Amino acid sequence: MQILVISGISGSGKSVVLNVVEDAGYYCVDNLPPSLLPELITTLSAQHYPQVAVAIDSRSAHLLTGMPETVQALRQAGHAVKVLFLTASTESLVARFSETRRSHPLSHWLTLKQTVDTHMTLTECIEEEREILAEIQALAHIIDTTDLRANQLRNWVKEVIEIQHAPLTLMFESFAFKRGVPLDADFVFDVRMLPNPHYDLDLRPLTGRDEPVIRYLEAQPVVQEMYADILQFLSKWIPSFKEDNRSYLTIAIGCTGGQHRSVYMVEKLTQHFRSAEQVLVRHRRLG
Repeated sequence: MQILVISGISGSGKSVVLNVVEDAGYYCVDNLPPSLLPELITTLSAQHYPQVAVAIDSRSAHLLTGMPETVQALRQAGHAVKVLFLTASTESLVARFSETRRSHPLSHWLTLKQTVDTHMTLTECIEEEREILAEIQALAHIIDTTDLRANQLRNWVKEVIEIQHAPLTLMFESFAFKRGVPLDADFVFDVRMLPNPHYDLDLRPLTGRDEPVIRYLEAQPVVQEMYADILQFLSKWIPSFKEDNRSYLTIAIGCTGGQHRSVYMVEKLTQHFRSAEQVLVRHRRLG
């Protein structure tokens, strides 16, 4: 059975993900207590359900202990288990809760860190939730939804659920430093020191996927030197992540606007690794 465990910070887009996977044919369960997951899978397996998606989040905070062992046991039983974790910057989450005027799931909780008659502020709830879900996040492929539109998130989730089972999936991601470093990055490479096509008026409206920009950057020796250095580093260390049983590795490459240099570098690295690895590509600023 294919099992997708969906978790993440409240307000980061879990409802969007649940709608996507339900449309893809998954049997979906929201807010399942983690201790009931093995029983649910046993029941649905007996009824020959091929795909199941389960949302587990901070609403079951006191029941989250042991999730890594549960996921490992399901994999040992022969199930293909993926864990997807959504996050976003605290500033973005505060803005979203302000827009919807909904309270945070933890807003009425009283924790040991506080006096018995003190409620947590929204920012405190978000930070508390990050701590509560840290154990699940460590198991997961992470998607940072800080500056994503809903359609982008839907497309990225479709890519994740459609990829074939592989020891390691590489996620190459371009981004704009002026928008902040993505929270889902395992490695971050800065290519802002490379020649910038933005200052050529003919190249400015194009992207790193367009042939004129590609020709411009490939004619720069320093660009090829940077590419070779990044390639050498990743080629050396990717096998270590496989040995460590990692399922996903996200490599983020940033330039100032996330349109030319970082996009070019991501596309070039993808071409190299695609023949040997399971690879996904994301361009945060290209929609």
